[in-house]
Amino acid sequence: MYEGDLYEPLPGDLRGRVGVLLANVPYVPTRDVGLLPAEARVHEARVALDGGSDGLDVLRWVTAGAPRWLAPGGHLLFETSEGQVPAAVDAVEQAGLTARVVEDEELYATVVIGTRSRLAARERSA
Repeated sequence: MYEGDLYEPLPGDLRGRVGVLLANVPYVPTRDVGLLPAEARVHEARVALDGGSDGLDVLRWVTAGAPRWLAPGGHLLFETSEGQVPAAVDAVEQAGLTARVVEDEELYATVVIGTRSRLAARERSA
């Protein structure tokens, strides 16, 4: 197990070799944390809930670093809220990944998947 600040503790030999990167990032805007149900607000660490002014601060950090760690064809997955999808997709695309959104109405879940191009290895060696 590796503990630390996002990618910092990971061994360097994993760069460019990760097939699936699942990030459980906080996505609640700071102003809304106090509105969460008590089971989340009281029992979860604030850092696990508070995603910054628009809820996407940590997400932007994760997406910016993901291409260095993902293997060609590798995927970054994270949950976000329905209202944050456009900004989350933009963050994924700004990082150079292809974005796709998957929703599960039964679970009330929205997941954004960012995929690194399979051409990335060829582009890097050219």
